[in-house]
Amino acid sequence: MGAAGPVDCHCHLAAPEFERDIEAVLEEAKKAKVLALVVVAEHSGEFEKIIQLSERYPGFVLPCLGIHPVQGIPPEEQCSVTLKDVDAALPLIELYKDRLLAIGEVGLDFTPRFASTDEQKQEQRQVLTKQIQLAKGLDLPLNVHSRSAGRPTINLLKEQGAERVLLHAFDGRPSVAMEGVKAGYFFSIPPSIIRSEQQKLVKQLPLECMCLETDSPALGPEKQVRNEPKNIFIAAEYIAKMKGIPVEEVIEVTTQNALKLFPKLQKFLWK
Repeated sequence: MGAAGPVDCHCHLAAPEFERDIEAVLEEAKKAKVLALVVVAEHSGEFEKIIQLSERYPGFVLPCLGIHPVQGIPPEEQCSVTLKDVDAALPLIELYKDRLLAIGEVGLDFTPRFASTDEQKQEQRQVLTKQIQLAKGLDLPLNVHSRSAGRPTINLLKEQGAERVLLHAFDGRPSVAMEGVKAGYFFSIPPSIIRSEQQKLVKQLPLECMCLETDSPALGPEKQVRNEPKNIFIAAEYIAKMKGIPVEEVIEVTTQNALKLFPKLQKFLWK
């Protein structure tokens, strides 16, 4: 695969921020030589849109469906996920299962304003457990969120026997991340790394466990500015600088890692 471009392993192209100009955003990413975009869902209202995008851009936009631990669209309506949310989504995931690259975005979010009670945290764990079992049944990897819940997320994934896991934009301590490394999990690094407190993590994580992501429209190089998949190179350049290696090597190794993590990626790329 020598000169393949980078894979954006986690982005939100069904987000309202891209409604006006999604075609232009995708063309820019292609022009920049991004190899593929792994698009995740947060709630079932995005599922159809993500599948349609993957049909319009086969082999470039690769869909993941799942239920995020925080639900509700306007920020003031956001709340912790319930089992009802996931049960409503399961039939749709079942419907599209053959087209999916992974199950995601799933995980735990113990940020106090979303999950302040033990009951909420417990329900999040039940929702994640359900989706881990779903992914195992479909033989699909997991694209995982773990804000303010690094250790509980990794522990639950291990307990439930999850094997192919991407922990995106991990905000836990490097020592906790190393538990994930031991379990064979991958960690994706977004462009916001250049302004983030997670720079120690990049130093400590072996390149063999790293992938690239943008989390577009969030986690861009500048705060409050819409992020786009073409900014993936900013994350690659930062990793290269921290590791003292050429950026080409970062791109090549992270793309190989993405191919290991997402077994269907190779097949989808040649569509």
